[in-house]
Amino acid sequence: MKTSAHQAIAFIGGGNMASAVIGGLLRQGLPAAQIEVVEPFAEARDKLKAQFGVAAHERAGAGLQRAGLVVWAVKPQTFKDAAAQVAGHTGQALHLSVAAGIRSDSIAAWLGTQRIVRSMPNTPALVGKGMTALFARPGVSDEDKAWVEQVIATTGESLWVDAETDLDAVTALSGSGPAYVFFFLEAMTQAGIEMGLSREQAYRLATGTFAGASELARASQDPPEVLRQRVTSKGGTTYAAITSMEQAQVKELFIRALHAARERAKELGDEFGG
Repeated sequence: MKTSAHQAIAFIGGGNMASAVIGGLLRQGLPAAQIEVVEPFAEARDKLKAQFGVAAHERAGAGLQRAGLVVWAVKPQTFKDAAAQVAGHTGQALHLSVAAGIRSDSIAAWLGTQRIVRSMPNTPALVGKGMTALFARPGVSDEDKAWVEQVIATTGESLWVDAETDLDAVTALSGSGPAYVFFFLEAMTQAGIEMGLSREQAYRLATGTFAGASELARASQDPPEVLRQRVTSKGGTTYAAITSMEQAQVKELFIRALHAARERAKELGDEFGG
């Protein structure tokens, strides 16, 4: 890695998201000795040590003082307590939070710094196909942003938002989004089975279709409604399916569901940000 490569990176929390980033950093050439993890659960620590060869500790200690970047990968309900243990060791560090719902005002107050980037990643980061939105507080420099971008790039794509409130919408759209895809994959697989295909055949067809359609949409300059219309000949099979969903108001219900997810993201900020 080029940007700030001489500085260590610490992870508070060693779960799936932390593992995704750590694995990406190591593949980019960051030495394992430059990474330190604080993870209270012994099983998770042992897994990190075995898989990545990084130092993993049960609690925060003076070793965190060498970290130029601290990645917060803790559950929202444990963030405040973890920050109380870590803050005394990381006053000079840049902080990147991947914790859902916790607003940067709260993080700044808990850690005593304005060098905070809040992010909303999603689980495809585990296979290097993540989509992460980023928000930087005014105390974050351009160099800090470049470092964060470089770290997040190990897990997929990223984009910056200007308003922190936009992260609630991001949470509803892309943060929770993989679950919506899996939900539809469940339904398509079940339908395939009911129509005589094996589970393996139906699932392979469904996943391949989602992957291919997504790539087609990304490669096209046309909006999704135009792409949909191109495969929806009036009176045809696709037309029958789309008409059935429109009659059931599937789109309206789906949009309503995303609004519900955004409201819950706002509630989480209120609930755990005190």
